Amino acid sequence: MLFSESLVTVPGSVAVTAFSCMGSNQMNCLKLLVAATALGMASQAYAAQDDAARTISSPRVTYVDKITGQTHDVLRCGAENPSASERLTIEAQLRAFRASDKASLIPGATVADKIIPIHFHIITTNTGAGDVQDSQLDTQIAVLNAAYAGSGFQFVKQGYSRARNTTWYNGCAQASIERQIRKSLAVDPTHTFNVYTCGLGGGLLGRATFPWMYPENSFMHGVVMLNASLPGGSATNYNGGDTLTHESGHYLGLYHTFQGGCTPPGDSIDDTPDEASAASGCPTGRDTCASEGVDPITDFMDYTYDSCMTGFTVDQRIRAQDEVSIYRPSLGH
Repeated sequence: MLFSESLVTVPGSVAVTAFSCMGSNQMNCLKLLVAATALGMASQAYAAQDDAARTISSPRVTYVDKITGQTHDVLRCGAENPSASERLTIEAQLRAFRASDKASLIPGATVADKIIPIHFHIITTNTGAGDVQDSQLDTQIAVLNAAYAGSGFQFVKQGYSRARNTTWYNGCAQASIERQIRKSLAVDPTHTFNVYTCGLGGGLLGRATFPWMYPENSFMHGVVMLNASLPGGSATNYNGGDTLTHESGHYLGLYHTFQGGCTPPGDSIDDTPDEASAASGCPTGRDTCASEGVDPITDFMDYTYDSCMTGFTVDQRIRAQDEVSIYRPSLGH
């Protein structure tokens, strides 16, 4: 693949080298009845939220940062939880779409893959600490494509860039700094999946936006992830590349498998058994809800080790297809 190179100046940092590519059923209805009433201003709420309120409680493990030698707690994901009223409106829009002639997938259907280009933004300190190898990005794309095989989505590395900015690298878990980063670096968010790697901090491995949170052209769309969670990184048990698999699930519209615990509507997916809380490690046979089925610990939308995650369900694939069709129709090609 050929790349063209350009030099970009980023406020508060040194120059950035940028490279660009050339060349339902009854159960669902019951779940909906339990959800509450009318979609609010999700984008404003996300941008204005206090940083401390953006972290959700979950099982933690630790990893040693090879750059600083510090030991950090690890919290897999900091995705926003939509309100009951937001969920009700999202589900209503999904029902309307599925009743239309635009509906995409049905169980067992074969659909042409939507090819989603990814632009990686590698943020380092001013001295270059926190950098990742180009080969890690290629491996990450391969991991994503293996995880999403048969889902109707595939990914390509459209381009990548590096930005040296110590404040950004160390502070990217803060909402205000994250917003600065996205606003300064985002590449064509209407059509492109923007992924930012940094020190993240706050115990997070990654954070994503949902497709319905912003207008299609908003620079806020994308994923921020811990650089150490890329394939071959230093986040032990979380360095197989499935942090981005998980966060991409949110980016395409999927909730955590433990969303809402044992109480309907849960994660709004019929074929993922209810789960009371996030799982950690690889606890085979874990069963936290009285409803049928053991916890879906091998699902990419849980919190288990990368080595324990193996797939998405049929209904998750359908939901992701539909959400992208509704909220991000211009994404990819």
